Amino acid sequence: MKITHVEVWPVSVPAPIPAFRWRQGLAGSGPEGERGILRIGTDTGATGVAFASRPGSATVLRDLVDRVLRDELVGQDPRQREHLYHRMWELDRLEEFPLPYFGTVDLALWDLAARDAEVPLWQLLGGARTRIPAYASTTTYETTEEFLAVADRALALGYPAIKLHAWGDARKDAALCQALRDHVGPDVPLMYDGSAGFDLPDAIYLGHALAEADYLWYEEPMREFSVSAYAALGRAVRVPLLSAETSDGAYMNSADFVAAGAASFGLRISSELRGGISGAMRTAHLADSFRVRAEPHGMGEPERHLCMAVSNASYFESLVTHTGFERAAGIDEAGHLLAPVGPGVSLPRTLEYPSELAEYVNPDPAPLVTA
Repeated sequence: MKITHVEVWPVSVPAPIPAFRWRQGLAGSGPEGERGILRIGTDTGATGVAFASRPGSATVLRDLVDRVLRDELVGQDPRQREHLYHRMWELDRLEEFPLPYFGTVDLALWDLAARDAEVPLWQLLGGARTRIPAYASTTTYETTEEFLAVADRALALGYPAIKLHAWGDARKDAALCQALRDHVGPDVPLMYDGSAGFDLPDAIYLGHALAEADYLWYEEPMREFSVSAYAALGRAVRVPLLSAETSDGAYMNSADFVAAGAASFGLRISSELRGGISGAMRTAHLADSFRVRAEPHGMGEPERHLCMAVSNASYFESLVTHTGFERAAGIDEAGHLLAPVGPGVSLPRTLEYPSELAEYVNPDPAPLVTA
């Protein structure tokens, strides 16, 4: 089997309604616009795709393909993913691939392999489970009352856990975290994501509040450039840290967080920010060797597969943007994400895509195994 063509398809993505943000000063939702799909084809007809979700990604991908990737990939055996993954790291030495695009080729190659085998990606990766609890991951609302209303709805819909994205003010966020704990009681798992909004002193202050309110994990309070700062935070607070979501270096950088005591709950994994599927699985196995968790980040289709494939994952992240939300596709009444059934990875269901790409969308969220 040889790669014969590498293409970039622009696709239209509608703006989310309502618009949302992660915290003050950090927008979450973008406008309607063009995104990109990378498609890799072979002489046998086997094909794989990968979706790049960032605004303008079609333009970025097309440039990378035309300048570098097409010449590198055409003629290669797509089953030699390990060789091609190391080749991407070699190219990165000069290209400095933007972090969300580093693993795009790897994701497309894994999709190709799973489609060729006619199984979902999570089964090709080994398969650890067929369902996993989902937590309601809030965006940022205007008032404490809105956060509490969202929490009530999440619990009523069956979600067993809730994660906050709050305002980015250490004092206000600490009060909100305690108010949510008082509101839901002691038995609901709660998490907090700082979206890199703090310096070390404010991160420590908020970490003490989270520990007092018995939060399950404390995620990305600071930019992840300084492992030393995270190590100092880990020494100062009792709440477990979930780290290495956006730092460059994928699994190579993630190891430093664990070794420094800065990932006491675990490490973030994703196809988009941790070096594709190969990087995510490396990180998950690294975390497992240290006996910490590997938690999939984000609501994308690849993360649904990672949730089913990674034995030390504990939750799927399900985004909720307003008080009238419903359960996300594929989540049952008990608040569990069910395993995807279609071959490969599948594309997001919200895309406006050319008819040639229709086969890559899997509309059926039902699990392979229900027991």
